[in-house]
Amino acid sequence: MPVSGSGKNVKKSDLDNDINIIYFYPKDDALGCTKEACNFRDEMREFIKNKIPVYGVSVDSIESHKKFKEKYSLNFVLLSDSKKELIKKLGVESISGSARG
Repeated sequence: MPVSGSGKNVKKSDLDNDINIIYFYPKDDALGCTKEACNFRDEMREFIKNKIPVYGVSVDSIESHKKFKEKYSLNFVLLSDSKKELIKKLGVESISGSARG
């Protein structure tokens, strides 16, 4: 299962909210991925107000996620899915997109 920045495996029960935003992105610190993450960061007040947790998922390492979160003051959970378990389980076709950074 994916691992959070705290190093804990994320289980289905951790996502037992009526609504969750789970977005997949190719690479920490890539231009488009950074813009997307910063948009979620900037809108977090609305998500929190509506009790909607946000999770960003990529295959990058926990250490990479920590640096990415710190660099851009990201205020939501980033999950490392290095084994692509969640990616496969949810049928995500590709997260390689146009990751250039």
